[in-house]
Amino acid sequence: MAASSNLSVGAMTAYLLLVLFHVSQAQTFSFPFRQPETCGHTQYFDISSLSCARCGANQRQDAQGTSCVCLPGFQMISNNGGADMICKKCPEDMKGVTKDGWNCISCPSGLTAEGKCHCPTGHILVERDVNGELLSQATCQLCDENENSFTVANALGNRCVRCEPTFINTSRSCVCSEPNILTGGLCFSSTGKFPPRVISAARYGELGMSLTSEWFTKYLQSSAAACWVYANLTSCQALGNMCVMNMNSYDTATFDACRLFQFVFENTAGLRTVHSVSFWRQNLPWLFYGDQLGLAPQVLSTTPLPTNFSFKGTNQDTKLKFVAASYDVRGNFLKWQTLEGGVLQLCPDTEIRLNAAYSFGTTYQQNCEISISKVLTDFPTPIFYDLYLEYTSENQHQYIWAVPVLNLNLQYNKMFVNQDSNTGKWLLTRRIFLVDALSGRENDLGSQPRLIRIATQISLSIHLVPSTKNGNIFPPLMTIGYSDIDIKDPNSQSVKVSFSVKYEMNQEEARIQTDIALGVLGGLAVLSSLLKTAGWKRRIGSPVIDLQAVMKFLIYYAGDLANVFLIITVGTGLYWLIFFKAQKSVSVLLPMPAQEERFVTYVGCAFALKALQFLHKLISQITIDIFFIDWERPKGKVLKAVEGEGGVRSATVPVSIWRTYFVANEWNEIQTVRKINPLFQVLTVLFFLEVVGFKNLALMDPSSSLSRDPLNYIPPYSRILRYAVSTALWLVIGIIQIMFFAVFYERFIEDKIRQFVDLCCMSNISVFLLSHRCFGYYIHGRSVHGHADTNMEEMNMNLKREAENLCSQRGLVPNTEGQTFQIAISSQMRQHYDRIHETLTRKNGPARLLSSSATTFEQSIKAYHTMNKFLGSFIDHVHKEMDYFIKDKLLLERILGMEFMEPMEKSIFYNDEVYSFSSVLYYGNEATLLIYDLLFFCVVDLACQNFILAAFLTYLQQEKDFFYHLWIHYLFCEHII
Repeated sequence: MAASSNLSVGAMTAYLLLVLFHVSQAQTFSFPFRQPETCGHTQYFDISSLSCARCGANQRQDAQGTSCVCLPGFQMISNNGGADMICKKCPEDMKGVTKDGWNCISCPSGLTAEGKCHCPTGHILVERDVNGELLSQATCQLCDENENSFTVANALGNRCVRCEPTFINTSRSCVCSEPNILTGGLCFSSTGKFPPRVISAARYGELGMSLTSEWFTKYLQSSAAACWVYANLTSCQALGNMCVMNMNSYDTATFDACRLFQFVFENTAGLRTVHSVSFWRQNLPWLFYGDQLGLAPQVLSTTPLPTNFSFKGTNQDTKLKFVAASYDVRGNFLKWQTLEGGVLQLCPDTEIRLNAAYSFGTTYQQNCEISISKVLTDFPTPIFYDLYLEYTSENQHQYIWAVPVLNLNLQYNKMFVNQDSNTGKWLLTRRIFLVDALSGRENDLGSQPRLIRIATQISLSIHLVPSTKNGNIFPPLMTIGYSDIDIKDPNSQSVKVSFSVKYEMNQEEARIQTDIALGVLGGLAVLSSLLKTAGWKRRIGSPVIDLQAVMKFLIYYAGDLANVFLIITVGTGLYWLIFFKAQKSVSVLLPMPAQEERFVTYVGCAFALKALQFLHKLISQITIDIFFIDWERPKGKVLKAVEGEGGVRSATVPVSIWRTYFVANEWNEIQTVRKINPLFQVLTVLFFLEVVGFKNLALMDPSSSLSRDPLNYIPPYSRILRYAVSTALWLVIGIIQIMFFAVFYERFIEDKIRQFVDLCCMSNISVFLLSHRCFGYYIHGRSVHGHADTNMEEMNMNLKREAENLCSQRGLVPNTEGQTFQIAISSQMRQHYDRIHETLTRKNGPARLLSSSATTFEQSIKAYHTMNKFLGSFIDHVHKEMDYFIKDKLLLERILGMEFMEPMEKSIFYNDEVYSFSSVLYYGNEATLLIYDLLFFCVVDLACQNFILAAFLTYLQQEKDFFYHLWIHYLFCEHII
């Protein structure tokens, strides 16, 4: 039977705990907002429940409004604070009430409005004799400690006062004699369940030490006993304050402040809760949310606040109205106060900037370093705050919502559970303070503290409800971290403090969308790279998939993947810029700096891959095979002395090399011609960002203004928004330049690509260019006049004839204008070309590195003429076994950038009206260069958060074009010689 009884009791206990747990899950933490002055005359403001409570019979509100007093003409029979008192009407012959309110007395000089005896000015009212016996009118007598009076002399010795009630209740006298316990000026019985071994230690977990606090020694046990035995409101608040001073740390093995608070909490389970909050017991302050695992996520993300926030429109609401109930260290309620004006901000600043912390949507960051001496002066005793968020319901009633606190210094059984990344292990609390310079005093409360504790890190986190369209948020979370300071020299010591407000939303959906986009576009990039690799394989005439092919694919894929990352990052940045800045009802919030790391990684990958592609372009540009075919023929013969033979013989007139040098130099000049002006691009972007103020769009607040008042608070920059603004400006300005270059500049001012083709024709020079082994470009520059090396008069005559259509057209095919071609040469043609080319380059060695003897030079000259003759004859269809034919490219071939037909027996010349030979120049790779410069600018800015430095470094790296131009010029001169 006993076992069965125990089992049933255990089962019932488990059932009650389970019900309590489900109740705590379902409850909300919202209740009406009351001010002390709103309570009626027959009510008082309960500092524990923060609401109005009714006074007892024959009672009214006191002067402060936080307790009750007897009505005039009524005396107190008992009083435990608040409404816990008994009042009795005075008899008709003694209508006056003593100053202490405990007795009735006859007042010969009349009564005041409060029912007290009135004395003329300069008189001292004496209500008791020296024995403490109540006088009928007013005489001075010794204080009487007997049961009839229970009075003692006050501290000044000028009046008799009633003993402290605990003395009377415990010993029925004004003496706390053994076995009773005297502590904190109160007298308690030694019997009962109250813990006898109280630890008066202040814990400093950050320093790993504790000390015996004079404040705890004097007031901890008395406050706990008065709270438990008498439910004294201020004592309960004082006990809670001492628990908060110990960082709400809880250890089941030690009866310190928080353990005593838990003891009282657990042993008052029969009392009702306040506002239906199970963690808030009547008469006790609300310090904890409970120690159940997984409770913190329920508190923080289960029930949204019943209010909406909007940035724009008629229902604009952008103010976070935080209020705090403040208490002094002794447990007295001070006042309700808003957090505006820097109540929780230790760093000094203007009121406008301090209040910007509570502007909804504005990410706030404040940091400073303050002197310890100033802290000791400004905060001699701690002030405690219970934080709430005030809001207006749909029926226009004011409510407040309790703000949970995450104390990073809290220890639960000697473990810092709130520093764990797992929110399920967090223990949320309620009450905070800024500076505690009281508990660290060891022997004298008036002495300098040995240790002080300062709130050096305060952060408010606002979490947006997922998928909200109306600006709903979850309860804000205040995270607070304290630093323990060992006082040595306050004047030389200082501490760094910070206050921040951050806004968060669940980024999981955005991350999934980004991953999907990356997967789809990455797959398309693979296909594009495969097509480019296949086209490259065909152009080099190699069907084998070898290591070179794999490396080429990876290089192509790097460039395409860089474009994918660029598209994703630009799209993401513009999404946050547009939807965050332009929204009315709040539905999105900017990613936190920690959430931006993935975005920054994508930008870094885009830059690295694009740099690899750019380097590949440079290498390709300087390794192409290019030969200038001179069509000029000698004009007759001249007599020439033969060295060593002493004779004279006839020889053909030599053809001038200067036309070839000139064309080669012009080719070198157009190597770095671009469709945009890099310096103009950098300066224009910098102008719009810094001067016009587009950089202000990257600030982490909802404002879309381009100008900011320097007196107002300037929030930090979002890296995503900085990237979005700079890329948008860079791309828009670049595209405008390209359009201006193509539509206006090339048509009406100068087209250097077309001019180069005209120059080749005027110089009687054709350009044979092989970008791949079996693919390249041909510019037909053969003069229709037969000779280009002529005088000015004949040159002018030739141009006039051409303008009047008195000669054939310049095209390779008679009676056509086609001068530029893409060429796919056969393997036989390439082999013949290589045999001559090897002689020209002296077995692949540059001429400048080989012997400069006359024999070597003569061999090079001979090989040059051989190559010139061979390529000229090839163009003239002399070699039937290496002939070619001309055709147009298919539309799909143009789109894919590859040729479907292989040049087996004959080479193929594709008509090229768009001058695609510019693809081996900067001119034909403007998109790659624009994106590379853009990413370089953004990467520098993301690293240093400085647009000016980013613009300067971008301009410096663009200057590489000048040195590259000189290098190309040198290589060409060496090659031609």
